[in-house]
Amino acid sequence: MDKYLDLNPEVRSAMEAEQPVVALESTIIAHGMPYPKNVETALAVNDVIRSGGAVPATIGIINGRMKVGLTAEEIEYLGTAKNVMKVSRRDLPYTLVNRLDGATTVAGTMIIAHMAGIRVFVTGGIGGVHRGAGESFDISADLEELKSTDVVVVCAGVKSILDIGATLEYLETAGVPVITVGSDEFPAFYSRKSGFKSECRIDSPREIADLISLKYTLGLRGGILIGCPIPEKDEIPFHKMECIINEALHKCKAADITGKRITPFLLDEIKTLTSGSSLDANISLVLNNAKIGAEIAAALKI
Repeated sequence: MDKYLDLNPEVRSAMEAEQPVVALESTIIAHGMPYPKNVETALAVNDVIRSGGAVPATIGIINGRMKVGLTAEEIEYLGTAKNVMKVSRRDLPYTLVNRLDGATTVAGTMIIAHMAGIRVFVTGGIGGVHRGAGESFDISADLEELKSTDVVVVCAGVKSILDIGATLEYLETAGVPVITVGSDEFPAFYSRKSGFKSECRIDSPREIADLISLKYTLGLRGGILIGCPIPEKDEIPFHKMECIINEALHKCKAADITGKRITPFLLDEIKTLTSGSSLDANISLVLNNAKIGAEIAAALKI
């Protein structure tokens, strides 16, 4: 695997010393935010992880090499380069064999984190079942990865542009434990509440770490999803977001946007329709997720 995988020396040293390491994705850098906010946020997330007692390992692909622990210069490169692929499971072989640059999705990051032996991964929000999936069959590969790959994903819930209820049902069928931190409702990315009750609320990082350890000690395969509500001062109320999302979905359909282009299109439309407040919320929630993820990683012993 070393033929394709590069571990940052800091990450390698931390893992050899059994210090906590937290994986981070790169789609948010290349496709999720405009420059320079994308690079500034990625570096700020690294600082939060370090403040929490863990080592950050941002994952991406540069010139066909899977990088675990992007340097500041590599983050800047992915944040400004053109033609960076959005890489999920199906895209990995193509990206590597053609020596392309790639930003890893939740699924792509989970795969590479697992290859590297990293257990905890922090992101903004996961993909899921798209609205209208009964006709389009549009379901994110993130859910299949959560079913099969042994990585804990810390996020602000399912992206609110999706069908949250259907996504939670899918995760239940797949046997993926879903934990909510600090709320009796599962979070909805920009909003603290989604209208869906949390089946498992645990507020203590130590207790979450104990659950993670027990799951894998029992030999139960697959991931764990941990939902962290956005800080209250930065949230956009759910009912307000629903109106904005519906307008963005209408524009998406009118423009005939399909496949993996849907999410970036919708996020950009939502940023415009909220006059930029959705971008501020996105930054707030990912920093909050990083804080909680670092605490869990620091408490985790497997």
